[in-house]
Parts: sequence; structure tokens; C-alpha cells
Amino acid sequence: MTTVPPTETAPQGRPLRVVLADDHTVMRAGLVALLASEPTVDVVGEAADGREAVRLVERLDPDLALLDLRMPVLDGVGATLGIVAGGARTRVLILTTYDTDADIERAVEAGATGYLLKDATRDQLVEAIHAAARGETVLAPRVAQRLVARMRRPAPVALTAREAEVLGAVADGLSNAEIGRRLFIGEATVKTHLLRIFAKLDVGDRTRAVVAAMDSGLLPGRAG
Repeated sequence: MTTVPPTETAPQGRPLRVVLADDHTVMRAGLVALLASEPTVDVVGEAADGREAVRLVERLDPDLALLDLRMPVLDGVGATLGIVAGGARTRVLILTTYDTDADIERAVEAGATGYLLKDATRDQLVEAIHAAARGETVLAPRVAQRLVARMRRPAPVALTAREAEVLGAVADGLSNAEIGRRLFIGEATVKTHLLRIFAKLDVGDRTRAVVAAMDSGLLPGRAG
């Protein structure tokens, strides 16, 4: 489990008060039973959907909301947004089976302090609850790996509409002067667009620019 140093500390001298939300009754009961033997955690409320979880947080003011991601009425991301927007001091820890980039990104952007997967052990879950309540960012190892890989992934190249038109004309075999006449722009402007295209695609000539754009799917209607 990966954690980031906290900005605040959790309350000391008493069990952490937790609200738990999961639409699967058996899973929710299992989590309650799992945490019942942990003296430092007290499950003070249970919810079957995100909206109910938000209401419980407003009423009970727990230290942490442990939320499933996919729930009816209001999902975990929506519930996180509601808890954060309501100004609650309650931290949110997502506990789910889903580890796709989109799910992780939505939860983190909504304000979740942590993102844990349901294959976590009891000790990992308890540790994550305490860490998240202290304000630490808690990520399951697979989630942390996906985020790091996403950050290291090169940013996708994007051409402006005009640049795509210019490059499309190049692919049609037109000269700079012919491109200018087709698009009603000056030849110098065509050259400027081409230089920008070369820089974006990291190429040095027109032919390589067309090939690179086709390979990247940047020239609609032309096979890559």
C-alpha cells in the first residue's frame, strides 16, 4: 500500500468513527464483521447507496467514509463530491474492485483521500483507514502503479483544425503554394503551420509528417 505524508493528524485516544457504504448486503456485512474485532475502528453507520452515505456523514460526522465505487442512486464518486462539497471534515476512502484509469481519476478528482481494492487484507484495510483518516493519500499498489504509468505516458499529440487541413493537403501531394490557394491563406502561413506540425510530430520533413500523422490517427479518412 502506498501512502503520502499527511497534512493533518487523526483524532487520538478514541476509535475512528467510520461510515460504511456498499450496495451488496453480504459484502457490507462482511466488512462490518471484519472491522468489529478491531478496537481502533468503530463502524457507526451503514448505507446501501451513495445518497444515504452522504446523509449519514452529515448526521454522524464520522472520521472516515468507506465507500464502494459502483452503487445505485448515487455512486461512490457522487457521494465523495457530496461529502466534500458539504464541508464535512470526514475523509473518504474508496474500496472497490475496479482499478481502471477512468475510475481512479474520477475518484481522486472528486476528493477521495484514498483508493483501495477489495482484495486487500484485513490488516491492509485497517492501516488504510487510519492513514486516510490522518489525511494521508492511500493507494493500493496496483492503483499507484497505474497512476505512475499514466504520468510517465507521453502526452498525446493534437493538431489544430487548420494544421490538420494543411497536413491533409500535403498528403494529397499539394505544394505550399497550392495549399495556400486551397485554404485561402498565404504561402508563408502554410510554412508556419508546417513548422509547428513538424515540431509536434518530432519530424523534419513533409513526408515523415504525413506518415507520423497517419500512424497516430491524426488524418481522418486516411488509412494509418
